[in-house]
Amino acid sequence: MDFQRLADKALQGILPERDELQAVLDAAEEEIPELLSAAFRVRHHYHGKRVQIHVLENAKSGLCPEDCHYCSQSSVSDAPIDRYPFLSKEKLLEGAKQAKAAGAGRYCIVNSGRGPTNKEIDEIADAVREIREKVGINICCSLGLMNEEKVRRLKEVGVGRINHNLNTSRQHHSEVVTTHTFDDRVATIESVKAAGMSTCSGGIIGMGQSDEDIIDLALALRAMDIDSIPVNFLHSIPKTPFEQKRELTPQKCLKTLCLFRFVNPSKEIRVAGGREVNLRSLQPMSLYPANSIFVNGYLTTPGQEASDAHQMIADLGFEIDQPAAI
Repeated sequence: MDFQRLADKALQGILPERDELQAVLDAAEEEIPELLSAAFRVRHHYHGKRVQIHVLENAKSGLCPEDCHYCSQSSVSDAPIDRYPFLSKEKLLEGAKQAKAAGAGRYCIVNSGRGPTNKEIDEIADAVREIREKVGINICCSLGLMNEEKVRRLKEVGVGRINHNLNTSRQHHSEVVTTHTFDDRVATIESVKAAGMSTCSGGIIGMGQSDEDIIDLALALRAMDIDSIPVNFLHSIPKTPFEQKRELTPQKCLKTLCLFRFVNPSKEIRVAGGREVNLRSLQPMSLYPANSIFVNGYLTTPGQEASDAHQMIADLGFEIDQPAAI
């Protein structure tokens, strides 16, 4: 397979054929350097050597009625995690300050549950106003299912982006969660777009998907014109339904990231949850197709410390992208 031809197509705005995308996932180990080189051409054209850093804040942990099989906070999880109600404004403000000190351009407030109550929207809005005034950092919220009215209330106080992951393909969705539908997730993203806000949506690879499912997810995100695409790799957590899933290799993760870059050439592609446990020593190579990472941990699992991430970025000859707060 001539992967440079895929790069040429991506740079011309041409969507690769499905058999070409399958060839990316089928690439032999000795072809991975060429594949990464081709994906990097596309990444460099749109993002140079810049790497965006994001920090997550688990603003409400556990207590979720949904049955997402991968999640330690779900109703079907017995994982021993911290469970607490919504954090105070003071704690969210302190978290934002720490995120900015870590070099983050975006602070991501995450709320467990099916969707935020009106009271929670009010509490988040109050915290966001103060963060915007005192810290000056871009803010993303990931709060579950939302209608356009709630999204607009967040936009009014300065939230710039909403995350709501598709997680997997439409046909595989019922294997991951049964308490809401794929269309429920699509509707939330459409509400974000209708409100005129930036969209963030991606998936979790390694949940039993076929290659066809991975390709379908990448194509669905392209069709919805998503701005920021987090590509998570399942971190199997004990006492969750997916605790025994261990199907990924570092090479499969790299090939998947390259596929997402060819399908969504100009978009922010983030190596998200599970990169540390699945990519292991190949983590730096993920930044050839991707241009964004999380640091300082995830919702209930640890992650790479910011100082180590800064060193990794510097060792690659890349630079931290620090966009102004909008």
